[in-house]
Amino acid sequence: MKSYKIAVIPGDGVGIEVMQESTKVLETISNLTGDINFKFDNYEWGCEYYTKHGRMMDEDGLKRLEQYDAILLGAVGFPGVPDHVSLRDLLLKIRQGFNQYINLRPVKLLPNIDCPLKDKKPEDIDMVFIRENTEGEYAGIGGIQRENTEDEVAIQTSVFTRKITEKIMDYAFNLARERNKLNKVTSVTKSNALNYSMVFWDKVFEQKSKQYPDIATESFHVDATAMYMIQKPETFDVIVTSNLFGDILTDLGAALQGGLGFAAGANINPERKYPSMFEPVHGSAPLLAGKGIANPLAMIWTTKMMLDFLGHKDLGDNIMNAIIKTLENKVKLTPDLGGKGTTSLVGDEICKALKMQLR
Repeated sequence: MKSYKIAVIPGDGVGIEVMQESTKVLETISNLTGDINFKFDNYEWGCEYYTKHGRMMDEDGLKRLEQYDAILLGAVGFPGVPDHVSLRDLLLKIRQGFNQYINLRPVKLLPNIDCPLKDKKPEDIDMVFIRENTEGEYAGIGGIQRENTEDEVAIQTSVFTRKITEKIMDYAFNLARERNKLNKVTSVTKSNALNYSMVFWDKVFEQKSKQYPDIATESFHVDATAMYMIQKPETFDVIVTSNLFGDILTDLGAALQGGLGFAAGANINPERKYPSMFEPVHGSAPLLAGKGIANPLAMIWTTKMMLDFLGHKDLGDNIMNAIIKTLENKVKLTPDLGGKGTTSLVGDEICKALKMQLR
């Protein structure tokens, strides 16, 4: 039996609720197959922890997490704790500390889900974003001078290294080969305005494209990319972006696939020197917390991505098939999808569909 140690950080708000369904799904798979096992260790880090201890995670948090095969994160953020604190002192600390330089975000419309675009079907919305995840606009370099005076100055510096930029572009090209959809990589840039960082980005992309002659390429400015995602989403396959651009465009992508309730994500350290972290994109949704109606599908989809990464793509596919099966009965879905179901009920339905596949 293959056994995995998983660090579980439910986080804040609905993160706690959707995490319960995620681990429920994994335990169901373990019980049904008998050849895979998960040992979960829970860490109560997040905004509530911050209000008690003045920090988002234990001081030795990275050292403790380093022993795990993977990390599951529910959501981070809650009113009363500044967003830049909750993000930078937990999520970004793990991403950067564990060199999780690949942020993988699928944008895929599933059957029986309405797309806000007229006449677009599941085969039209199927793209993957490769977002740089440790530097770029989120490098955290800068400062504020002459604070609270009329001469106050804020400086934020982006950082782009050739080493990481080349690695994420290699990852994007290889993924395009693996997907074998359009065999195309789209680079997102803004070199007309960012005359150093994005000119450098464009240069590296052009150089890299020559190493993959079998993969088609195109390069769009970020504003044009947003427009084309609305006008002609079916023309995209793999999209490679900087940290900030990828963050913004994948929220647009989530809208195309039916809402943030479907937005799964993974923070990958491809060399596997450190554990990778798997999290939904939707945030902690404080207004929904405690009501039991948060959509857990993004978290469960994220769990499927974890299984893929750990080498169990067959089981990951079982989860995706179970999600698709569950979407057939709208009444049992959560209210954001027009149903009358609860977070727990959706998890139960997915487990039921898994039992039909794996029994």
